[in-house]
Amino acid sequence: MKVMRLKIMLIAGGIGFLAFLGLLAFVAIFISNEEHSSDNRDFIHDIGDVSVSEDVLKHQPMVEKYAQVYGISEYVPTLLAIIQVESGGKVPDVMQSSESLGLPPNSLDTEASIKQGTKYFSGLLHSVEKNGGDINIVIQAYNYGGAFIDYVAKRGSQYNFELAENFAKERSGGSKVTYSNPIAVKKNGGWRYRYGNMFYVDLVGQYFISPQFDNELVQTVMDEALKYEGYPYVFGGDNPSTSFDCSGLTQWSYKKAGINLPRTAQQQYDATESISLSEAKPGDLVFFHSTYNAGTYVTHVGIYLGNNQMYQAGDPIGYADLTTAYWKKHLIGAGRIKQ
Repeated sequence: MKVMRLKIMLIAGGIGFLAFLGLLAFVAIFISNEEHSSDNRDFIHDIGDVSVSEDVLKHQPMVEKYAQVYGISEYVPTLLAIIQVESGGKVPDVMQSSESLGLPPNSLDTEASIKQGTKYFSGLLHSVEKNGGDINIVIQAYNYGGAFIDYVAKRGSQYNFELAENFAKERSGGSKVTYSNPIAVKKNGGWRYRYGNMFYVDLVGQYFISPQFDNELVQTVMDEALKYEGYPYVFGGDNPSTSFDCSGLTQWSYKKAGINLPRTAQQQYDATESISLSEAKPGDLVFFHSTYNAGTYVTHVGIYLGNNQMYQAGDPIGYADLTTAYWKKHLIGAGRIKQ
């Protein structure tokens, strides 16, 4: 099974050096070449968890070299996806990392760009070591700068699109620009704030390969659920026209596989056979308590994918790593659907 890596790190308090880098990256934020990333669909290579173009693929050995130097080899697929977004691998400064050194745009040659971009990404990862967060924070911070990490840490330590949007809104003074990227058109009609790119997580995430399962029923469920990746969380949402909340997504997706689940997370918990997470298999449900005040013990549900990963209606809908401090704190266990 191939699943997007969502290795969760922890957030360190204070901006410090990364905030400084974030300021230096200010210019890069406005000129990153994300426009092409949804338009080029002629991918012919699958690398680990991502699909990338031939132009990006040729940089893989050097990415692997510096990922090993900085101790983040497991993030090579993510770094390749970032290159796909930043440049498509077609300019020397492939990771658009010149500005993080205080240099003019496109000042670095290819090796220097990959070395600095990987070092910068590693620094963002290590800056999340204290308070619990997810890889999406790191990915968005690659575009926004390290100040975004501190911004999220003060607001719950979990990424969601609204935080990315509000950060850009504050930094831009509310100034908007037209943005015709299909991801933006699908989400808000085609605009963004004039600061960085609030869609950066979605832009990078689109290059990850959808998970594949041996179980036909599970594949049917996930084929449906993945249609809504990146959609916003909507409380009470239970169909594609409104988007979904957590139990609305599971109910809808399992119905496509011929399984009728009750509507709420508590009801779904009551309708399944309780098992431990260590016993869970792909396609089981995962349940959580006290994620918000719902008036019930069970407040959240996701689809277990194996390897401590789940797919869930967060904000946005997408993957989550169950080894993070947040999910461990709220975990109840898994539930096997009675067929």
